[in-house]
Formats: sequence, C-alpha cells, structure tokens
Amino acid sequence: MADEMKVAGYICTGCGIGDRLDAGQLEMIATREGRIASCKQHEFLCSAEGVKMIKDDIDSGEATHLMIAACSRRAKTDAFSFGEIPMARANLREGVIWIRPEDPEQDETTQEMADDYIRMACNEVKQMNKPERSGEQELNKNILVVGGGVTGMTAAIEASKAGYPATIVEKSDHLGGALAGFSKKVPSKAPYAEPEDTGIAEMIAAIEADDTITVHLNSKLAKTSGAPGRFVAEIEGAGVTSEFGAIIQATGFTPYDANNLPELGYGKTPDVVTQLELEALVKDADGAIKRPSDGKEVESVVFVQCAGQRSTKENHLEYCSGFCCTTSIKQAMYFKEANGDINTTILFDDLRTPGAAGEDFYRAGQEAGVTFRKGKVSEVDGSLNVKFDDLILGMEDNIQPDLVVLATGMVPNSGVNIEAIAPKDDEEAEAGEQTENDDVVAVIDAESILNLDYRQGPDVPQLVNGFTDSHFICFPYETRRTGIYTAGPVRRPMDVEQAKSDAMGAAMKAIQAAENAALGRAAHPRSGDLSFPKFRLEGCTQCKRCTVECPFGAINEDEKGYPQFNEARCRRCGTCMGACPVRVISFENYNIMTVSEQIKNVDIPDEFDEKPRILVLACENDAYPALDMAAATGKIEYSAFARVIPVRCLGSVSTIWIQESLDSGFDGVVLMGCKKGADYQCHFVKGSEMAHYRMGKIGDTLETLSLEKERVAIYEVAITDIEKAPQYINDMAATIEEIGMSPFKF
Repeated sequence: MADEMKVAGYICTGCGIGDRLDAGQLEMIATREGRIASCKQHEFLCSAEGVKMIKDDIDSGEATHLMIAACSRRAKTDAFSFGEIPMARANLREGVIWIRPEDPEQDETTQEMADDYIRMACNEVKQMNKPERSGEQELNKNILVVGGGVTGMTAAIEASKAGYPATIVEKSDHLGGALAGFSKKVPSKAPYAEPEDTGIAEMIAAIEADDTITVHLNSKLAKTSGAPGRFVAEIEGAGVTSEFGAIIQATGFTPYDANNLPELGYGKTPDVVTQLELEALVKDADGAIKRPSDGKEVESVVFVQCAGQRSTKENHLEYCSGFCCTTSIKQAMYFKEANGDINTTILFDDLRTPGAAGEDFYRAGQEAGVTFRKGKVSEVDGSLNVKFDDLILGMEDNIQPDLVVLATGMVPNSGVNIEAIAPKDDEEAEAGEQTENDDVVAVIDAESILNLDYRQGPDVPQLVNGFTDSHFICFPYETRRTGIYTAGPVRRPMDVEQAKSDAMGAAMKAIQAAENAALGRAAHPRSGDLSFPKFRLEGCTQCKRCTVECPFGAINEDEKGYPQFNEARCRRCGTCMGACPVRVISFENYNIMTVSEQIKNVDIPDEFDEKPRILVLACENDAYPALDMAAATGKIEYSAFARVIPVRCLGSVSTIWIQESLDSGFDGVVLMGCKKGADYQCHFVKGSEMAHYRMGKIGDTLETLSLEKERVAIYEVAITDIEKAPQYINDMAATIEEIGMSPFKF
C-alpha cells in the first residue's frame, strides 16, 4: 500500500507579504479549498527557524508533500531544498505584491490573485510524486577525448589532474594538431611582446608521463553507442572497445581551401601561401626565410587579412575566424627577427586582436617595424603585384613583394551535418513535420567523427556555418547529445589560448556529466533533477512524435515500434510530453495533470463581474525570470487578471492545456518562450520553435469553439526582456477588453 499523501502548506508573511495580503484568508483557502492536511504561517519562512519548522514536519511524517507560499520558485532555492520531496511554490512576492500597486481600490483583485496561486499550488503538488533513481546508474570516471590537438591534450590533462582517466583518440600519427606545425605562437604572458614557444613538446611529454592518459594514434571511432555514464566506443585502429562516462569532441578545424581564391593569386604562383603554409616554410628555414618559387631570400612580404572571410561571396566564409590578425602579426615578427630590414606589410580592412595579448602584441608589432595599412585587396596577379584600395587615403595602390601570405580561416571539422539527412520514411517525415529542416534532404559529403549509434544521426548537430552545436548563452560546451561536449575550433573560431581555456571548461562539464549520470541526475539546465519521462505504453499509438521531436536523442523505438527511453540522455525538458497527442508521457514531478489542475483550480468570475482571466504559460528559463526581474524593479506592473504558470519549456506545452483553459472560461492565453531560429536561445534547443508550430494550428481549435484567434498569443522572450514580458500580458488584457470576455464563462 502506498504511503499516505500529507500535503503541508507554509505561508511566509515576510518581505511585505503579510502587510499586503490577508494571510489568514490564504491559510483558510489552502486547507478548505486546497484541501491540504495542514497549513502554517511564519514571519520569516526562509530563516533557519522557518526551515527547521518544515524539516521537523517532514521528519515526523506530517509532511510528504510541500506547498510553500512565499517568493518566486527561483528565489531561496538553497533554503527551500528538501531533497526530492514533492514541492509546489506559490509566488506571492514577485508574482503578486511586487507587480501590483499599493492602492486600496485594487486590494481586492490583488488578494484574488494570491488566493488563486494558493489554490493552484495546492492542487499542483498533489499530482507530484517523489522521483526515484532508475537503478541503471554507475560511476564511470573515464573521459573519452576525440582529437589530439592542443584542445584535446589540454582536456585530457585537466581531466587527469582532477582524478578522471582520459583516453585520446587521434586520427593522425602524432599529437599536437595544427599547432605542432607552428614555429611559435602568439604570446600568452605579459608583456606580450614576442612570439613564444608553442609548448606542444611539453604537453606531449606530460601526457606520455601520465599513466592515467591513454593515447591511440592513427585511430578513429568506428561506433559510439550508449549514454552518459555508459558510452561504449569502438576504436578503429587501436582495435579496442572501451566504456566511458562522458565524451569531449576536440576535432579542431580544417584549413579553408585557398584554391577558392584565384583572384588573390593562390594557385597561380607558389609565392602566394596561406598562414599555415608559411609556418611550414619557417620551420624548414635554415636562417633566412626563402620563397618557394626560386629559393630567394624574402626581402618584402605582404599579409592579406580576411582572405575569403567575412564575405558573402560564393565559397567564402561569412564569419571572422578570430585568430588570423594576431597570427599575421606574429608571422611578420618572424621576418623582423630574421632581418629587421625586411619590409612587412599587413593589409587589413578591420584589425581584430582578441585575447590577453591583443593590443599589447599589436603595439609590439608596430615597434618591431611592421607596417599596418588599412586596405582592401582586390587582386594579386601572377607577378605578385598586390592591388588594393587604400581605405585611409581613398585611392588605389599596389605593392609588389617577394611573398604574399593569405590569412585564411577555420572550417570546423565537425563531421556529418545530420540535419541535412532526409527522414527515414514517410511516417517519420509526417511525425517530424514541425522541425525546421523539412525540405532539406541532401546529405553533406563529410566523414563522420563520432559515428554515433543514435537514430537522429551519427554526429552532434551543427549550428550555422558548420560549427558544432554549443550555444554560447544557454549551454556552452554542451551539445544536443547529453554527455558529449565540444571544445576548441570545432565549436567556434578561436586562437590557441582560447582553445586551451575552452578545453578546461569542456573537461569540467564532462566530469560533471559522468558524476550526474552516476546519481541519475539531469544535466544543465535542470541539474540535479532525478525525474525522467515515463510512458503508459498501453495508450501509445506509435506515432513517433516523441522520438522525432526529442532534441537530445533520448528516445528510440523498440522492435514493436514503441518508444524506448534512455534516461541518462534526457534533459528533462518535457518536449516529448508536449508532443504526445494521447498524453501517455509524464514525469513524476511534472506532467499533464500538474498544469491541468492549476488551470482547473483558478477561480473564474462570471461575465457580470467584469474580471477576465488570462492564462500565462512562461518558460522557466527566460520568460519567468524576466517577469520576476520586472517585479523586482518595483516599477513595472501587469494585469491582476493574469495567472502565471511556469513550464519547463514551451516545447512541453500540451495543446490540451490551451483547450482546457478556454473551455473553463479563461478569456485569453499568453505563451512566452525563448528566442527560436538560427540565433535560438532556447535552453532545450527547439522547444520554442515547436511550440510556435503547434500554436500556429491552434486556430482550428479556436474556430471549433467559435472563439477569436486573438485570444491565444505566443511570444519570444529573452531573459532581459523585463519590460516586454509584462507588456505582452497587458496587451492581452487590452485585447480582451476590446473583443469582450469569453462566452464560456460559468
């Protein structure tokens, strides 16, 4: 027999709550209408005394579920942390008193707002159960690092220092990557005046001396399966199969193909080289640097910046690779070190020197005699005549050096663009019709890096320009494949020091993933959450929407076509729940009923009271925080008729919630989620995009109910939109005033 549910309520009267609201009435509503076992007030609930009161009730068995009415669920999370005990929080501070004016004439609607949040929280928590570990977990501390360049070596060394053994898989016959072919690198220490040793030899020596780091050269991944805590990698070349807790992809970059730049002389003469080719010339030089065509000592050299970069021309790179300008300064100083009389000219449109060395190294180049000219090169002919527009003097000019160096960029070595792969069959195409890649069926001609045994494809998804998916705002280093992290130039263009820093971050994330997997906990952004989706298979129609729409590859199908859940890959976003048309997917602490019961228990005044009700479903990562911060300013108000329910992601929103709210007499519905599209800020990648697609079809439901389409609105909200978010609610209030209240009022 299951343990008896005992819901205990706790109402804080601090932070002005008790001054603005009738706490006695709230307590009565909790016990009478919310039908919870007990309810107590405290003047400072997050204090040690208040927290002890709650813990004592838990320990004595008087509380199995908690309803805490105080501040936002985003506040005082450490104080109100009671393990996995089910808990709902009624937001009376940021959600009521801070967004309502201290006006006696509006006290009634303010109190009604608070009353509803008590009803909602009491009924929400009753639909929650305590999450339990699946029992599949174990700790695997081994970290797989794919790529043996400076990024991969740094990641392995840092993991090892933290007590986590690392395995490096490198496709070439040596460690070091591109940096191994460099003579020197941009300085990393003050005064940032001269190029310094690459440090590659020391890193390789450290790895060879570390018995917790294994290196497989001339090797690649033939197959990678499993999940965080239990990845299985078949390493081709080494002939071994090993298990890992997490994976770091540090596969670096492929140099941009300068054959796309015939107008800059590449291919016409061997004396037009790329930066990487110049590094080889410098390493091979015995004293003076000589040009390839005739072995003549170089007496003048021109560096052409942004060669094939920051350009929308066909086969050019639209982005800046970041490292090129400081690299040109470093290489110009090679020549100056060999012979101070060599003419070195850097032609640039914009000179960008990011990183610590930045401005100091640029000044050092000037002091060494390097010439910097703001000019845009139009042509380099076969006789090395460099034609350019002088952007300072506003005139055409030319230089005829002995050698021309093109600052070409980085192309990420990402593997297969899985989002350019056609759906497997018509059924999957229909199930995934709301994704952004419906009409893309071509497969990118690239070799897989990870060879993932995932139904979604063999590699991690890519962002724009082919860089691996790792959003700089929402989840740096992380990809849409939980437990797999990217670092270095495969993630975004960067220089050596940035790549090393990136590797440290990825190593930290990989360690965290292995530890979370061992505990059965979710990864960012719901770190620590033990819940995971459960399926009521007897109701499943095998539509495949959950498997297709999961952004993280956490759901496969079994041999009968039913969803097969992989708990360790799940981010707990609830997108599968929102996608399910028959509502057979749920979490122990978040499900269709936790929201439905909140909707059903809002008090709906009749039409003669002229008090509309607006349901607001707000993403907990951006929109809900924006509303909280708007409240914290003390200056921004929104309608007292709104009832805000935070959701894990707009992707988790079920259309049944919209229909239920309209059926029960809500006058309008506002959905607020993260920014979608190529510049997405959705912490669960595609949730906002999917919600927009679903809500685009909600008009059919409204038409069936004979309701105006204006009653449902969906918005993209950034966490910084503290003025927009409340305004969207007020806009809906104004719309309802214009079109009238719902005809479904009881």
